[in-house]
Amino acid sequence: MPPPAALPYPNLDPVIVALGPIQLRWYGLMYLIGLTAAYFLIRRKVTRKELAIRQDQIYDMVVYAAFGVFLGGRIGYTLFYNFSYYSQNPLKLLAVWEGGMSFHGGLLGTILALIWFSRKQGIPVYTVADLAASVTPIGLGCGRIGNFINGELFGRATDVDWCMVFPG
Repeated sequence: MPPPAALPYPNLDPVIVALGPIQLRWYGLMYLIGLTAAYFLIRRKVTRKELAIRQDQIYDMVVYAAFGVFLGGRIGYTLFYNFSYYSQNPLKLLAVWEGGMSFHGGLLGTILALIWFSRKQGIPVYTVADLAASVTPIGLGCGRIGNFINGELFGRATDVDWCMVFPG
């Protein structure tokens, strides 16, 4: 029997809406919300302070970061978690609808993409890193909400009264 204050896992469907073979998933929406929030927060920071980045460069910065997250996350997943499978089936690397992202790969991909962006735009790397670091928690938080809805990354088992009870 679960503890008296335990919360049952809400068991949400990871798919928001499906139109034939195309599915809009909560996880993808959380990425979109995180990147959009990052864009607007960076824009607000740049408007309030004198920084070595122009308003018109913010969109490009977020696009570079997004590519870094997605490409790095996917490549990291294939290298860190299932390299033997993907080395035998290299085209499956493109099958993103089957899942598979790595935080470590996404972090490395984003760092490399933002270094490339800063050098290409002539913006000091520290300015870009400072802006990215200030909005990263929002993106990570949105991603973790997506993980929760997907039923991933539960954490450690516990028996405290305020635990969450997951199925199975």
